[in-house]
Amino acid sequence: MDQLTVGILHPGSMGAAVAACAAINAAAVLWCETGRSAASTERAARFGLVAVPTMTELLDRSDIVISLCPPAAAEDLARDVARHRFAGVFVEANAISPERAQRIAALLEPDATVVDSGVVGSPPVGGKTPTLYLSGPASATKRIEALFAGTAVRTAVLGTEVGKASALKLSYASFQKTSRVLVALAVGMAREHGVDQELIKVASRRTDSYLSEPQYIAKTAARAWRWGPELEEAADALAAAGLPPEMLRAAAATLTRWNDAKDDSSLSLTDALDRLARP
Repeated sequence: MDQLTVGILHPGSMGAAVAACAAINAAAVLWCETGRSAASTERAARFGLVAVPTMTELLDRSDIVISLCPPAAAEDLARDVARHRFAGVFVEANAISPERAQRIAALLEPDATVVDSGVVGSPPVGGKTPTLYLSGPASATKRIEALFAGTAVRTAVLGTEVGKASALKLSYASFQKTSRVLVALAVGMAREHGVDQELIKVASRRTDSYLSEPQYIAKTAARAWRWGPELEEAADALAAAGLPPEMLRAAAATLTRWNDAKDDSSLSLTDALDRLARP
């Protein structure tokens, strides 16, 4: 494994932390700095990633490429990689529908070997240990398991069919993220009638209730720009399975009210609820 070079597309908060874990067992982890923000540059440097000037160099040097980006950009990014005729292992790790994962595999094959994957859990920092679920050719999933062996990223193989890992990720995300949206709506309604503290007291008697964590609403608002497209992907997956997608589409539409709060770590609960209440 120490002979392998890994490329990360692109080092956001999750991508950079996952890439740093990969760096433990790889020769180097590369990222393309062209067109990226100052925040991405600082994050990549903090996690010890190696900057290269072009996507072409990253793809030419990498044995494994991990794609971790906002879900709406996943297919276009894969199309860019396909144009370079990348011939290594492409790890599609975005929160996308199984159907989109299969389209991406069709774009990249037969040049590349595609592993469908999904991260469940928080970024692997500060003691957090997310799981990277994998599905795809056994020879390729074994390489990814070895890449993360002994790191804070756990791996679990679901089979050889591209789409299984994406299905698991979206199944979990559709509940988790929609539940957070419902918490915001419930607390917002209760606040309008002056009973929000009473609602929280009621919910606190149930330790497994998201309603007992109203402080998370501000974090939900800051992540809405990413969560909305992810729920749209989950809605597409429900529709493809003959299940009603309307609830997830409604949750995604609700999240758009927070689009201007992108990654705002200073947002308070009151600010988040006030933005939610504005049409």
